[in-house]
Amino acid sequence: MLHRFLMNDCRKPMIKTVFPLVLAVLATSSVSRAAVPVVAVDIAPVHSLVSQVMGSLGEPKLIVSQGASPHGYSMRPSEAQALQEADIVFWVSPALTPWLAETIDTLSPDASHVEMLEIPGNTILARRENALFEAHHHDDEHGDDLDEEHDENQGENHTEAHDESDHQPNDEAHDEAHDEAHDEAHDEAHDEAHNEAHNEAHNEAHNEDQHHDKHSDSSHDERDPHAWLDPANALIWLDTIADELSSADPENAAIYAANAKSGKAEIQSARSDVESILAGARGQSFIVFHDAYQYFESAFDFPASGAIALGDASKPGPARIQQIQDRVKQASVSCVLAEPQFNPGVVATVLDGTEARSSEIDPLGFGIDSGPELYPSMLRGLATALADCV
Repeated sequence: MLHRFLMNDCRKPMIKTVFPLVLAVLATSSVSRAAVPVVAVDIAPVHSLVSQVMGSLGEPKLIVSQGASPHGYSMRPSEAQALQEADIVFWVSPALTPWLAETIDTLSPDASHVEMLEIPGNTILARRENALFEAHHHDDEHGDDLDEEHDENQGENHTEAHDESDHQPNDEAHDEAHDEAHDEAHDEAHDEAHNEAHNEAHNEAHNEDQHHDKHSDSSHDERDPHAWLDPANALIWLDTIADELSSADPENAAIYAANAKSGKAEIQSARSDVESILAGARGQSFIVFHDAYQYFESAFDFPASGAIALGDASKPGPARIQQIQDRVKQASVSCVLAEPQFNPGVVATVLDGTEARSSEIDPLGFGIDSGPELYPSMLRGLATALADCV
């Protein structure tokens, strides 16, 4: 009895001491977890960068599932819920996901919205509209045609004037013809000047209207939104992500900064690897499925020869496909690249009757596990697919 009493008596103070400590630890843990913001991200490459910065503190939610095109997408209920619950939303631009612009405002009006294309210091490229990317060659040819036509017209006018002067019967007729020609030229010049001024004013007003309409529709219409494919932009984005998370969760600011620094080192390493992978393939010509790789091409000086579809992945028309087919046949294009999100039938049509090879690439890192490693792995994967195909 005494032994049992002593044991019970010893346990009571221990329980009284330990139990409050456990509660304190649990409370502290709960507060720390609650401080980490809930984050939603539009596409996998940006999700990878955010995952890198958040590290073990939290996992961002991905809105556009891998293997799907972000240009036109229908969210699942779970993805809509992720937006609704988010404290911060990182997304590229309405130029990439126009359907997401109003959705963000509706589902997460109180969240902080970070549009990556608006981050200061970005390298931003204009959209390309042509199927073939050496557009300046066509401009030169067009200019030569104009010069040739101008020379021909000048020659015709000079010959006509010379013939008329050779057949003047006398000075009086010559003076009369001269005065008549002078008056006619004066009137013609006046009318031409008037018409030119009128047309110039009209065109200027028309262009202003067009500019106003474009600006009213979206200030991003002329931007190429695939900016994550330039590693220099990704380095800037890591800092912005860390700053935004630190602002919402200052207690973990040091962790976010350290994770961003580590992420930069990974991207720099991947960039060096890409340079090495592409070194032996430079000078080769290739076609991409849709014009999503301009930033990668520019960053690594590895230009494509054309794109089957525009940057918004809209369906290409017969004339554009014909241009690409002609380029493949006439310019020794060695590779036409397909993408997993789009119908491979169009690529097969382009390849028909040529010796060009085909491979598959994806600007979103399809086939790579989501998370911090996706972004650097995606860069290496793009370079490897290109080098192996060309």
